[in-house]
Amino acid sequence: ILVLTQKIVSKAEGRLISLSEIEPSAFARLVADQMGRDPRLIEVILREARRIVRMDRQVLLVETPHGFVCANAGVDRSNVGEGRVALLPRDPDASARAIRHEIKRRAGVEVAVLITDTFGRPWREGLTEVAIGVAGLAPLKDYRGQRDRFGMPLQATVVAIADELACAAGLLMEKLAGIPAAIIRGYEYEPKEGTASALVRPPERDLFR
Repeated sequence: ILVLTQKIVSKAEGRLISLSEIEPSAFARLVADQMGRDPRLIEVILREARRIVRMDRQVLLVETPHGFVCANAGVDRSNVGEGRVALLPRDPDASARAIRHEIKRRAGVEVAVLITDTFGRPWREGLTEVAIGVAGLAPLKDYRGQRDRFGMPLQATVVAIADELACAAGLLMEKLAGIPAAIIRGYEYEPKEGTASALVRPPERDLFR
């Protein structure tokens, strides 16, 4: 399993923007003034957002076109140089599929590919890696209908395998290490044309929308 950070994929796809080229809207200026932030950055975040979920404590929580609910629409100023920001890939699943296809074409081997990013979590301190792009493996492992060691049937256990693998790789690709890729060997995953979009909970099953 090849695991890549979102940042290296975004750079390869040209998803970098110079803030000097951004003209903030009146709304972006208003939000920036309330939050004490750069209005150009706010404008980029708003452009990358499908809707605003909440604005509070200098955090702009939005839903992206991918369906991710995250701070700042994934727009990131770290490790891209002064005055620039990185955006999420337009379609991380498509990016993962393209990388997987190219590896097979060049090397003749089948690998699964994960693209990861760092997300915060409601009610929990600290950040963790999550899979925002998946190719070649089932992102979820469904235990429903199976029985535990005491014979009790499992009714709700569906494990986000792709996110757990992303977290494992994140231990190596730590923020200050400058390591944008990791290889996971020895894990028996289900080969499948899975997607990270399968990890996004539909609105009708979301208790918090």
